[in-house]
Amino acid sequence: MTTRSALRQMLALLEGERQALAALDIDRINNCSKDKMDLCARLDEVRPEDLDEECLGLLDAVRRLNTINRRLRNLIATNVQSRIDAMAGAGATYQGANGRMVAQSI
Repeated sequence: MTTRSALRQMLALLEGERQALAALDIDRINNCSKDKMDLCARLDEVRPEDLDEECLGLLDAVRRLNTINRRLRNLIATNVQSRIDAMAGAGATYQGANGRMVAQSI
């Protein structure tokens, strides 16, 4: 597999992940995660100086789509946390200095 084809495959995979996140399809999200790790292992072997213009463009697109997916995951996680807090009757939560979630008192 060439670097170019691996980047195209990663781009398609990230698009599929975005759709899976939007649909909250946990099985597909898990499959995408595994496939992304496999592709990342392949791309770890690529040296930056070996990337041509097309690969650099693909890499930029991959970076942008990955950022979009990360923001979507964070939005979903925040929404779930809010619903859990509402069901538990807890106030808003925040992450304390030790990294643990702490209920905020009002």
